[in-house]
Amino acid sequence: MKIIVRDINQEVIDKLEVLNDLIHVIIGPRQVGKTTSVKQIAENVSYNSFYTTADGEISRSPEWLKVNYNNAINAGVELLIIDEIQKVENWAEALKELWEYREKGTMRVVVLGSSSLDLHRGLSESLAGRFYLHHFNHWSYPETLKLIDISFSDYLKYGGYPGSYVLLGSKRDWLHYIKNSIVDAVVSKDILSFTHVKSPALFRQSFDLICSYAAQEISYTKLLGQLQDKGNTDLVKNYIQLFEKAFLIKSLQKFSNKALKKKSSSPKLFPLAPSLFSSALDLDCDDEYYGHAFEISVLQELLKLPGEVYYWRERNAEVDFIYQEGKTIHAIEAKYKKSRSLKGLEAFSRLYPESKTYVVNKDNYLEVISKLSKI
Repeated sequence: MKIIVRDINQEVIDKLEVLNDLIHVIIGPRQVGKTTSVKQIAENVSYNSFYTTADGEISRSPEWLKVNYNNAINAGVELLIIDEIQKVENWAEALKELWEYREKGTMRVVVLGSSSLDLHRGLSESLAGRFYLHHFNHWSYPETLKLIDISFSDYLKYGGYPGSYVLLGSKRDWLHYIKNSIVDAVVSKDILSFTHVKSPALFRQSFDLICSYAAQEISYTKLLGQLQDKGNTDLVKNYIQLFEKAFLIKSLQKFSNKALKKKSSSPKLFPLAPSLFSSALDLDCDDEYYGHAFEISVLQELLKLPGEVYYWRERNAEVDFIYQEGKTIHAIEAKYKKSRSLKGLEAFSRLYPESKTYVVNKDNYLEVISKLSKI
């Protein structure tokens, strides 16, 4: 496969130029090329850089971070990149101390790591107000096309993780990679290693259950009942939140002008890549599957935008996605196959006449996605 430069690389380079007084943090799912991208970024900036990683069998001490940081400053390094930062003990506190006593403007710092939950914790507890966040998402269809010649229907079945594309010739090997190298690795290394979860085996099983309801509105009570576990809906909410923080699931709330109604609504659940959906079904993909997987691909693009994404439903009228940035509202209906029925968009437009509407299907997907990216 070819080596390509992701679009977000240039965004990071641009932000490093103008926001050199903040720590730049790269977060995102496992196995989407964050380390490859940051090395490409280092090769394409106009100033000298140094890359180091805290990866290893044992945790690094805060002293390791201090030594690398000070050595970089003394060597006149203008961009220091620290990979697997979560493997440094108390990394956020140690980095905060170094950053607060620095001479401003002397060095830019980029940190990244594979454990998203630990990174989130460090940012919220110690580095609030001192960092700029860069989200690296799963590979979309337009990006995947640059890497491999794949049909849209195959992308809706296998897309999201570039490392899996070399295994498309063997469904068994492909499934093994997604389930073991991606899902199980995230659950065991990113979640269970840092968070106490009631019944770890049940927690792992719940992922496939949640994926089976992809692009569907479902109550927490119904999910709890299917898990066949004693407890309350807080258990299910906690499971979903952990999967969200680990970049496996996205939970959309119902759009409403009333904040309380948004919070109390049943969520609409999405795996964050089509491959997560199909692997949970063991590649048993029928016509209905492709409709839901298509919605996942549209959501991938909307989540790159700076606003908030919801769904909307009133009685029998529904709109797949509501994208809101400030006071501007966009209603997007995702139809894998063309449909004459647009009663959901029509009903929403009557309630919110100032909104802009879009219909995206498999034939105009790239065209509409290009328009949405310029919102």
